[in-house]
Amino acid sequence: MSLDATTVGRFVDTAWERDILPALHDYIRIPNKSPAYDPDWEAAGHMERAVGLVSEWLERHAVDGMTVEVERLPGRTPLVVVDVPATRPSISGTVLLYGHLDKQPEMTGWRDGLGPWEPVVEGDRLYGRGGADDGYSAFAALTAIAAVREAGGDHARCMIVIEASEESGSTDLETHVDALSERIAGVDLVVCLDSGCATFDRLWMTTSLRGIVTADLRVDVLTEGVHSGASGTVASSFRILRGLLSRIEDEATGEMLLPELRMPVPSEYAAFAKETAALLGDDVLTRYPLVEGARLVHEDPVDVILARTWSSALSTTGAEGLPSLQDAGNVLRPYTAVHLSLRLPPGCDAEAATAALRAALTNDPPYGARVTVDRVESAAGWAASLGASAWFDDAVRRASIECFGNPPGFEGEGGSIPFINMLAERFPDADLLVTGVLGPGTNAHGPNEFLHIPTARKLTAAVAHVLAAHADRSDEASRAGGG
Repeated sequence: MSLDATTVGRFVDTAWERDILPALHDYIRIPNKSPAYDPDWEAAGHMERAVGLVSEWLERHAVDGMTVEVERLPGRTPLVVVDVPATRPSISGTVLLYGHLDKQPEMTGWRDGLGPWEPVVEGDRLYGRGGADDGYSAFAALTAIAAVREAGGDHARCMIVIEASEESGSTDLETHVDALSERIAGVDLVVCLDSGCATFDRLWMTTSLRGIVTADLRVDVLTEGVHSGASGTVASSFRILRGLLSRIEDEATGEMLLPELRMPVPSEYAAFAKETAALLGDDVLTRYPLVEGARLVHEDPVDVILARTWSSALSTTGAEGLPSLQDAGNVLRPYTAVHLSLRLPPGCDAEAATAALRAALTNDPPYGARVTVDRVESAAGWAASLGASAWFDDAVRRASIECFGNPPGFEGEGGSIPFINMLAERFPDADLLVTGVLGPGTNAHGPNEFLHIPTARKLTAAVAHVLAAHADRSDEASRAGGG
């Protein structure tokens, strides 16, 4: 049974205006940085505040038969778990809806009047850290379920899982999922609300995600700083580190030199890139706030899309041992350390890539320098199965047209969501709707991050339509089987 789009839209819009936006304002104010960026997160209490805000909101807006629990394991971040029974016993299957409530650090560069922990609404935009990535997810997931019921539709059993370590690589999630394995069973549809959208005018399906390896690389040469008159005799730790990175990438092109870090692009996904480039045109080339005169690595829109979604790339996202420019003296520093973020193509073996990276950086260091690689984390990428269920393809298409007025779009993402790969392995026959609100200019993880409110509303309604279509498919299968 198709849901009445007017009823769903009205219900969702009211919920966003009356219930969700005020909650998101409170959520943005909580500086709940992920454990990788706040090792003392338990003592700080921000995580507990965020968990309390989300779980209490869910309880206040509970539908019939629903339960809300906060799962806790020793030494792990908490997990919010919502269990909503099917509207009718004949509807089989389980839908798992995913999001997270931890955040990235503040970052510098917020424009005047904006900041990471203060919500500001300007037109259709809600500024502040974590609103789009992805504090809205818990509220939107439950609102979508409630919208199905409000419109007189059905849904299967739904579980909403909101983790608290995603921005640290989901280090605690698999342990939680193992502990909940008996409850998280029979999943045949996953809805992930932590991804992006290339535009705000349609429902975007994520077709692939890159894997990731992160690590701290440190080069020690001296036990203490010495006068730079020793330069030329004592090697610069920065120069040694720079040379080590050249073992990994060609600094002139950014291409990876280790075979363990490279993967060919499957023809099917190259075709996706061409379709997306044709849809977006030159907008692909203007997504990023480049300084005047700077240009992208590639100039062709197809190459830009493939570079972001199917290439490996090395970035240095933090540094230590470097004084500020104001404090820089004529001193040879004892060490240089950087934090590396290595994106891997979907399908690339993350463990093999990690081993190759470590070996290349630590084997035979120049001048006998002490080279250490610590805080290593890795996660494999993911590529969608191209043989999705017919009902799923139809449901996504209908939901996009109904809620956005346009058919869906398909694009890979350059980021990583470790949860998706894990669930895909556990439930290989499940359909995966990986989507989100991180669209043009939203700048997740960076300054001036914002949530595009109309897109979030439409996405919430679209999820409701997909949930109803899934229930119809489950109910028809049950009747066909004589259930």
